[in-house]
Amino acid sequence: MKHSFIDQYSDSNSVIHRLDPRTKFLATLAFILAVTLTPPHHGQAFWVYFALVSVLILLSRVPVLHILKRSLVIMPFVLLVAIFVPFLKENGLQLFLTVVVKAWLSILSLVLLMATTKIPSLLEGLEWLRLPRVMVMILSFMYRYIFVLVDEVMRMRQARDSRNFGGSRWWQLKTIGSMVGTLFIRSYERGERVYVAMLSRGFEGHSRTRENLGFKLADAYFGISFGLALFLAGVFGFWGG
Repeated sequence: MKHSFIDQYSDSNSVIHRLDPRTKFLATLAFILAVTLTPPHHGQAFWVYFALVSVLILLSRVPVLHILKRSLVIMPFVLLVAIFVPFLKENGLQLFLTVVVKAWLSILSLVLLMATTKIPSLLEGLEWLRLPRVMVMILSFMYRYIFVLVDEVMRMRQARDSRNFGGSRWWQLKTIGSMVGTLFIRSYERGERVYVAMLSRGFEGHSRTRENLGFKLADAYFGISFGLALFLAGVFGFWGG
């Protein structure tokens, strides 16, 4: 089966898509750091950050609705943590809103990064930037085999439905619990087989791809312009706050 729920728009051709993945990763990291380190009372800066990420989304030509849907999927987890802030701090409501805004802006930038960058290219860039190899390999395996697990779940669900899945709620929960246990066992067994197969083919703990990375003049222009925009956003937020 074919799935494209992770990098559905990564093959598009736009100004953002053509940037080197290392440039986009470092820009995203700088954006998240700038948003995170901005004090809550510098509210004007967050409007500038929002305008900046909105411009990048428009330049990427990725559907805005797609970006919003992906970002809102994660927001419930943020709200689950931030909901207790008003009861623990003075000016808790303001701090709660600040946490939600910072989290949403950061998530928007990450969703944009994933939507405009092929995963193998991004992993190659992360390894070039000397991120921990274990982290890069875990991300690589997750991307490669999450589709296998999705196919396995779909086959199990089809088999369940073909047996007239119904009955009481307790029976349904029991069936779903059995499916989760079966999926875990099958995943573990398949992981063992994949690992042995990789060792037999000379796997040395290094992800090998055919991606050719290269900084271009456009990357330099983008990096300088984006860094300057973040700096001006901080200055504007400082004086506006």
